[in-house]
Amino acid sequence: MKKLLEFGRRAMFVIRVMSGYEERRIRSYRLHLEKRLQEAQQRRAALRKVPEQVILSEMRRMVGEMQALNQKLEQAEAAIGEYFKPIDQNADMIMDMQLKREKEQMTEIFKATQSGELLAQTEAEMRRKASSTGTNQQSQATDSVNAVDQQTQAK
Repeated sequence: MKKLLEFGRRAMFVIRVMSGYEERRIRSYRLHLEKRLQEAQQRRAALRKVPEQVILSEMRRMVGEMQALNQKLEQAEAAIGEYFKPIDQNADMIMDMQLKREKEQMTEIFKATQSGELLAQTEAEMRRKASSTGTNQQSQATDSVNAVDQQTQAK
């Protein structure tokens, strides 16, 4: 009986092959396998992209946090600047006053040294004149003494 069943199966297979049924079935099975293979490859590609997307979303989040931190820092700097603005203005006024005082002192010192130099120059000129007039006066004094002696002798 087994042999008869097996002969029947083979006969049916031969009939199916000859009619093209088995070929269509094999083709559809092959197409089905190709379709499943393509779907698996698409899933793999999607899974490969998922880490990239996760990394990109994490990077976007980190960039957003950094921008928020930068904005907070800028606000803090502005608040600190506003807080110290009156102190800076006072410091500028004090520095300006000190610079003016130093400038005035320097001009006074400059004037004093110039006047000292002028005094020294005038004293030197007076000494020169005095020494030159002193020799002239001595010669004039000796001349006048000689003239007086001559007048007294003439009388």
